[in-house]
Amino acid sequence: MSTGPGSLPELRDAVPRGLIYVSDRAPGISRRRNGKGYVYRLPDGGRLADDHELQRIRSLAIPPAYTQVWICTEARGHLQATGRDARGRKQYRYHPDWRTARDATKYDRLLDFAAALPRIRAQVERDLAAPIGPGLGRALVLATIVRLLDTTMLRIGNDEYARQNGSYGLTTLQPRHVRVDGTRLQLRFRGKSGVLREVAVDDARVARIVARCQALPGQELFGYLADDGQVQTVGSADVNDYLRHASGGDYTAKDFRTWHGSVHALELLRAGVGAEAPGRSRAKAVLEGVALRLGNTVAVCRKAYVHPQVLELLTGDGLPADAPPPARRAGLSLAERRFVAFLGIGRKLHKQPARGATS
Repeated sequence: MSTGPGSLPELRDAVPRGLIYVSDRAPGISRRRNGKGYVYRLPDGGRLADDHELQRIRSLAIPPAYTQVWICTEARGHLQATGRDARGRKQYRYHPDWRTARDATKYDRLLDFAAALPRIRAQVERDLAAPIGPGLGRALVLATIVRLLDTTMLRIGNDEYARQNGSYGLTTLQPRHVRVDGTRLQLRFRGKSGVLREVAVDDARVARIVARCQALPGQELFGYLADDGQVQTVGSADVNDYLRHASGGDYTAKDFRTWHGSVHALELLRAGVGAEAPGRSRAKAVLEGVALRLGNTVAVCRKAYVHPQVLELLTGDGLPADAPPPARRAGLSLAERRFVAFLGIGRKLHKQPARGATS
């Protein structure tokens, strides 16, 4: 059973004021079916009867299908509940204030993500190098998804979107969405908001693994044979667990899209996209390029996938003249190293006191 993001010691310092760090390894509240409802048991076995606490638990909207449900005893816990869905995948329910704080700090985390990215890529490389057994194996399939996540910039996927809207992402792709031709992989499917996504991948190892996944029974593309011989599919929660263990940090599939969107925006700017246009038009030209790569609208890219430091640059007069040459670093491309150097300058500038300020 995954220890989940709540078990990472480094998250203690990231918990916002008013919340407390908790782990689902600590004793918690359990639930047991009772007629059409549930009985909730405290860690000491006693029945939970407090109306306020019961309302808090109901507000978490934990699906009836979830098993191994753990509920935090603290209303101020950053992690409120965990459970296993119908496919055995671990799911999390966070405090609303925690989600708000994480959204606000996601751009601040990009430099830390840059440090973790080589570790993630090294783990993916090791897992992809493992022998392809008859059942494929969970780690091999997850590494394949992360490789595609990293190279295609596609969304990770959501079961509910696939079921209700017919829109897909990597973990919800079906065999019909993929064509394998030798070392080449062609993906064609409807993404979020009905946007047609067509992506080509030239990777012999990945193509071979995906072809093996296609041969497995079932509606979903990505799966593996468990020890009992049954096909187990993998979802976004599995991918995020893989990323946490590979990186040693609380990173998810969404961090890849924010990272690549920001890196790509800076590279388009460096390449002179929209250089002859005034500020707003220049920004729009660059953001249109990012939107094309990510399969989003310009508005969404501006709001969610391009670092504010790059956005500020889009309406300015050019790149910082004193940008240092990016240092060589295994696991990061030249464009990524340029972006890291660029973020480093911004962080130093923001830490400097305003001119004329006194201590």
